[in-house]
Amino acid sequence: MGKLREAKIYGGIGAILMLVGGFIPSIGVILPLVGLILLFIAVKYIADETKDHAIFKNYLLYFFCSIIAMFAAIAVMVITFGGWSFFAAFKSQEMASKPELGFGFLKAFIGAALIALIVTWVLLIIGTMYLRKSYESIAKHTKVDLFRTTGTIYFIGAITLIVLIGGLIILIAKILEIVSFFSLPEELPAVET
Repeated sequence: MGKLREAKIYGGIGAILMLVGGFIPSIGVILPLVGLILLFIAVKYIADETKDHAIFKNYLLYFFCSIIAMFAAIAVMVITFGGWSFFAAFKSQEMASKPELGFGFLKAFIGAALIALIVTWVLLIIGTMYLRKSYESIAKHTKVDLFRTTGTIYFIGAITLIVLIGGLIILIAKILEIVSFFSLPEELPAVET
């Protein structure tokens, strides 16, 4: 079995697991992780087959930006609130006797949430720029232009995520990603000279 055929199967199944995994109770955390691993394998196989290792490098940069975005959001919130002590402070007697102290904590909470949101959003935009590059290279080598469209829609979804419509756009991109992988040819198209 050729690497592109394996990439087609692994990528398609991986993209499906990434999409539906979160909706399945109790194993919803495991399925997206398995899907992510299958997508990594598929993209690596495509990079190897096309001998364009920038495909996999850009996909890795997308992945790292996404992970850093998630950790940045968590870190900003934890640093701002000093861990769980923030929630304990709301229950203290001192807070009950000094309402202005509670307002200060509320302002800190809102400020930290906004900073975390902006940092996460910017990192997701940067990450999807790399995903777009990876998918554009795949489209160029395999002649499956749906990869180019998928990368662009992911990028638009990340940009518009701040106004919440981006979540729907990313959902559409995930569906197109499934179709893109299942549309891969079994062999690379002949290079036009």
